[in-house]
Amino acid sequence: MHQPARWGLGAAGAGVAVIVGLEVTSFGEMNLLRRTISEHGMGPGGWIFGLGVALLAAGSVAIGVSLARKRHAGVFGTVALMGWSLGLFMTAWFEKHDWSVGPSVSGSIHRAGSLVAFLCLPLAAVVIARPWRHRERSRATLMAFGFGICSVLWVLGIGTAALVGAGYGLPWYRVMPLGLVERGLAVTEVAALLALGVWAAAGKRLDAPEPQGRGIAIRSST
Repeated sequence: MHQPARWGLGAAGAGVAVIVGLEVTSFGEMNLLRRTISEHGMGPGGWIFGLGVALLAAGSVAIGVSLARKRHAGVFGTVALMGWSLGLFMTAWFEKHDWSVGPSVSGSIHRAGSLVAFLCLPLAAVVIARPWRHRERSRATLMAFGFGICSVLWVLGIGTAALVGAGYGLPWYRVMPLGLVERGLAVTEVAALLALGVWAAAGKRLDAPEPQGRGIAIRSST
């Protein structure tokens, strides 16, 4: 198993566990249909949410490094995956803001980081795991590609709803149950990331060339 990928899966899994724990403990206290995941970061216990997101970001970096070292990811795919990681770090460091009290630099950076992360991961998953790029396919690559496509559809759906809302003069976050939609997108994107991590952790390069010695042995026997 490739060591960076193993570390990445462990860190990402720990981050997901922290965030899921926050979700579970907030039942009855937060409207999950309307309130976004980042609202766990508001208040005195916000550092716990920041820790979970930072672990997910660090795990994503490690998975990206492993994919790059094994030549599973090209330049564009690697940049997109690192963009997702950077967006997560921005989201973890800069707290979500209550916009009803006015603008905030920290809140603006948090929002920008969330946007970068949610846009970059679908691109990374589709570009890195696209089936026609690899001579052999595994279940992990197909799952990563499938979840990547689903993530793209989530993003397109959100964008379409926002455009429809703008046509009727409605704020984009009022057009849809934002909390539910964001959680659906987050689950799909994290699933794509973990599938990429499982692929990176595999001991064998699926697109590795045939060993030279084997080719010589075959030619000598003919």
